[in-house]
Parts: sequence; C-alpha cells; structure tokens
Amino acid sequence: MSALPFLLEIGTEEIPDWMIPTALENLRLSFEKLEIPHESVRLDATPRRLVLRAEGLPARQPDSVERVLGPPKSAPPQAVAGFARKQGIEPAEMKVESTPKGEYYTYLKNVPGRNILDILADALPGVILGLYFPKTMYWTGKGGPRFIRPIRWIVALLGENIIPFELAGVRSGALTSGHRRLGAREIAVTTADYEQRLGDHGVVLSSEERRNRIRNGMAGIRIKPDDKLLETLVYLTECPMPIQGSFDAQFLELPEEVLVTVMRHHQRYFSVEDSEGKLAPAFVAVMNIPSDPEGFVRRGNERVLRARFNDARFFWETDQKKAFAGRKLDLANVTFQAKLGSYLAKTERMMQLARELGGDAHAVRAAELCKIDLTTELVKEFTELQGVVGGLYARVQGESEPVWQAIYDHYKPESMEDAIPRHRTAQIVALADKLDTLRGCFGVGLIPTGSRDPFALRRAAQGVVRILIEGRFELSLLDFLSGSPGLIPDEGLRAFFAERVRYYFKDIRGFAYDEINACMSASVGWGNLVDLEARITRVRGLRASPDFEPLAAAFKRIANILEQAKGTGFIALPSGLNEALLEAGPEHELYQEFRRIAGQPIENAISRLRPKIDLFFDKVLVNALDPAVRQNRLTLLQTILAEFSTIADFSEIVTNS
Repeated sequence: MSALPFLLEIGTEEIPDWMIPTALENLRLSFEKLEIPHESVRLDATPRRLVLRAEGLPARQPDSVERVLGPPKSAPPQAVAGFARKQGIEPAEMKVESTPKGEYYTYLKNVPGRNILDILADALPGVILGLYFPKTMYWTGKGGPRFIRPIRWIVALLGENIIPFELAGVRSGALTSGHRRLGAREIAVTTADYEQRLGDHGVVLSSEERRNRIRNGMAGIRIKPDDKLLETLVYLTECPMPIQGSFDAQFLELPEEVLVTVMRHHQRYFSVEDSEGKLAPAFVAVMNIPSDPEGFVRRGNERVLRARFNDARFFWETDQKKAFAGRKLDLANVTFQAKLGSYLAKTERMMQLARELGGDAHAVRAAELCKIDLTTELVKEFTELQGVVGGLYARVQGESEPVWQAIYDHYKPESMEDAIPRHRTAQIVALADKLDTLRGCFGVGLIPTGSRDPFALRRAAQGVVRILIEGRFELSLLDFLSGSPGLIPDEGLRAFFAERVRYYFKDIRGFAYDEINACMSASVGWGNLVDLEARITRVRGLRASPDFEPLAAAFKRIANILEQAKGTGFIALPSGLNEALLEAGPEHELYQEFRRIAGQPIENAISRLRPKIDLFFDKVLVNALDPAVRQNRLTLLQTILAEFSTIADFSEIVTNS
C-alpha cells in the first residue's frame, strides 16, 4: 500500500505570538485523535500560518470485520428474519453467541475501508475550528465560525490530491501566501516543494531556523540574555533579521529597570551591555525583512525609542515632585475590586496581615507604601514596572533598605522560574499581598474556573506556597486562610491551596502523588509547609527500603480493619491496652517489639516492625470471639498505627500487593 504525505496549512491574519505554541500542540493532538496511520508528524508556524505535515499515510483504510448484535435467542422467528432482511443477509448466516446480556444472534459484517482523503475532508473543518485559543472572534458575521483570527486560505493536500472541504467560505486548495512584503499573494505548492516555495517568497517556515537567524545576527553583541523575548520575536516574524541601534547616553541617568522595561516590553528590543556588564546606550531590534541597506528601519526604531525614553524621563521627574509617602491617600481613588474596595483599604489589610505574619516595623512600613506607585504617572504609562517603581521611588526618597527592597520585590515570584523575594521583610509583604487578594476574592465568590482566572489567583497561591517553603516559614498556612484570626478557614480556599501544594510537590519537585497524599492526609495535616516538605522527603527516602511497601500494605490493612470496627461501635479503650489479654506468641511479640521501638524514628524501626506485623496477621485472628480480646487487639493495632501516623498516613501509599 502506498504511503502518502499530508500537508495542512491554516492561513490567517497575524496570530498573537504567545498563543502559537499551544495551538500547534492542540493541532497535533487533534490529528492524532483521527487515528489515521502515519510515520511522523511535523509542526511549524509563523504569525500567519499554522502548519501540520505528516508522512506515511495510507491511501485507504483496510477493510474490517464488525460483529453485529442481533435479537436475543428467545426472539420469535419473525423478528429474527426481519433483522436479517434489514442487514441484507439470510437468517442462516447468523449464529447464537453468549454475551454479558445473555444469548443473542450475531453475525460478522464486512466493512469496506474508506479513502483517507474522504476521512480527512470530513474531519479537517472540525479539527481547525476545534483548536483552543483563550479568545476567538467571528469574522463572517454573528453566529458564524469562531477562530483566533480570520482564516484567509487553507492548503490541504494528501499526496498530489487536494483534500476538498470548505470552511466559512474558504475552500481548501493548493495555494499558499508568501511574506507580506517579500512574496506573492498566491503561490502554488505541492507536498514536496511547500517549504522551498515559501522560502522563495520570503517566509522562513521553521521556528528553529528563525531562532538561529536571530541568534546568529546578534553574534558579537553583548546583549542582555532574554529567552522569553527571543521566543516572542520568533513568532512575530517570518523573515527575521537583527539590527543594532543606539540612543543618547544621557538617558542612562534613568534607572536601568525603566530603560530595559521600555525596550523589552514596549519596543521588543534586546538591551545591550558594555564590557563591565552595565547597560550600554544601544539596543538590538529584529526586523521582518532581510536587510536595511539605507538604515531607514534602524533610524525609525531609534526615533521611536527616543520618544519613549523622553516620556519615561518626564514621568520620572514629575513623580519626584510629590513625596512618595504623601500619595497614600490617593489610593482611595484606585479601585482594587468593586466588592473589595480601594487599594487604600487593601493597604490597611496588608499592614495587619504583615503584623500577623510576624513582620517587624520595616515589613509594616513596606506594606503601607508598596501599592502607592499605582498612583504615579510612570506606572500608569508603564504598568509592567509596578512594584519596581515603588521600590525605586522609596529608595530615592530616603526609605530604609529593607523597606524599599520589600516594595521592589513584593510581586515576586511572578512565575515558577522567578526567584522569591530577597529577604524576610520582602517575603512577608509579598505573602500579605497575595493572601489578602486570595482571601478577598474567594470571600466574594471570585473563584478561578478552568478557563478563567482574571485575578491570577493560581499564580498568587503558587507564590505563597513557594515563599513559605523556600523562605522556611515555620507557621501554619491554614491559620491565614480566613478573614480574621481564629476563624475557620474558607473551605474553598483551603481546597484551592491543597491543589496548589500538590502541584508544587508533584510537578515541580517530582515527588510521587501517593507520597504527597500520605503526608497531606487529614489525619496528619499539611498547614506547615516546611514540615510537610520534610515529611514527604522522609517518606520518599523510606521507599527505598525493601520493608517499606509490605509495611505500608500492613498499615493499609490496619486502617481498613479499624474503619470496619468503628462501624460496629469500636472505641479505643480510655485506659489503653491491657497486657494481660495479649496472647503469647506473635501478638505478645508484636507488642514487645512495638514497645522497644516506640519513640524511635521510623527509619530505625521499619525493618524490625515489619516481620512482627506480618507474623501477627498470619497467626492471630483480630476479630476474636471474646469481645474483650477483640477490643484489646483493635486497640493494639490503633496504637501502632497512631505511633507512625505523625509522619504520614501510610495507608495512602500505593503498593503492589
């Protein structure tokens, strides 16, 4: 059977760069769900196209045999004959088979395979419209198909044949489009020459090749490393080429953070460093054309950057004319959230939380000032600088180092790759900010859903988790999940944090899910995350012992026995265990061994306890006929389980037995 290449290109208006990698992964998964045999898949994208290419597709599905279930054996002959006529067969061609529902007539039906071209023609419109984007738009009118941007062309080829379908007035074909300035609007392609034809018309299809072009074009220039900006530029261009520009050195009088932010976030320029690692009066921009021989593009970028820097300098100087701390009351005019009031109200709550978290006067002062920069002109213009600007203004206007650094850092960590705030004062202010936001939003019902999290509550909760663990805070998180000290934590918020804690330990730290569940069990508790980390680490270490899984299985058995016993009214004896009722042999030996190891670390006890428990379950009937003996044995098991459950609920460990 011939093996055919498959090409799908979805041509659109420019797609936001940050949405493209996820869309490509969705495209791959959607293609795989079609279950069409193939040898390999390749994905590519530029701002104006999403591309999937596959090799080794068959021209046709193989024929198959399908078992068809007919009427039950007990059905009257007329019903059996009627079913046979409907299927186009004779009754004699059926046979009776046993099924989970009883005995039924069945027959084997030959199902001819479909042409792969027809399967793709039916499926591809749904594949395309089913791609996930955070936001989509109508482009053919209300009620029409939705996509991230208007679809302008579709290339769909299987071998030499067009896969025929239509989507929102766009018919599939073999015509693509080149670079907006360097290529033709319509280019005929085949599966064999597709990438070459795009290259001839100014489009570098491979993201890896575009990435290397940018890197190679900056070779020899000391740029400030910025992998995220590099990825952005890879998916903003179809024919990237770096160019170096410069700016007036007088702008270096502004803080480096301001200059870098303007270049990175507003112009998408790389910053340049001098030989000493300091910011140089230069930048690197990435064009979407291969050359700038007359320097028009370079001078245009320099002109735009000069205007942006002049704006930044004006705002910086204007803001300095008013005392930073004197702006606090202006926060009353800045809304935090309609139901939660202004940023002034949030500031007061944060100051109280900073005290409750053990913060000193520096932490309380930083909590008081950290949101003030929201009232400044510089932050209004460059919102990415909130927090940073507050720290810089506080430093310039004489606030102590712990205070201005805490203001500067209090939004951290802003991602899993970002560091937590640099010192205890900053960490406390960051915790106060994030906990106040979480408590307030959950309190008024603003709870994240699978697709919406407008207040970035998952990121805030993950930041709290990381600060508590990596900052070594020996306190219970659960004590800070209610609006007032001493109140019961909000159950929704508690569950939300439990999910974030599990995510941190499993996906970020690599612990096994059952180790995490065991240490977060309700019988153990997980409020102190530093303690939780230590216990999960201990359990992972214990797992290496050959005695661990058998002992965990025994603890699971004990937990099940005790749970069943509670259903019949079992309550542990107030006076504890009665030694006189212990039977000589395995029961008494288990008790004696338990007494010897009680209070010792489980690491020392595990190998000694395991054989005694195994022998006990082999030789001793827990549910003895004598009620007093039965009660005593259950109490022994509960005592043993309680001794080691301070670390984890070992019954949660998944074992092979």
